[in-house]
Amino acid sequence: MRIAYHAESLIDAHLVKDALERAEIPAFIAGEFLTGAVGQLPARDFLAVMVPDAAAEAAEGIVRIVDARLAEARAAAAADDDFGAVTFPA
Repeated sequence: MRIAYHAESLIDAHLVKDALERAEIPAFIAGEFLTGAVGQLPARDFLAVMVPDAAAEAAEGIVRIVDARLAEARAAAAADDDFGAVTFPA
């Protein structure tokens, strides 16, 4: 097995895993159950999406696409000023 993606969160890991499986590339999330053990600590360096050695090259392109889309979504969320404009009724 080879690491195809180091995930920032469990959600990211599952998005990558699902994309790989849709392309018929078997994938496994290493460290998925460790996140509960670390409590409030970030899950960095604990989560990795792994694929068989033979599928590593095919997985690379899919991982790049998903990672780019995740980066775009994070950038859009960071630039979104609508949250500051929200008012709540008294």
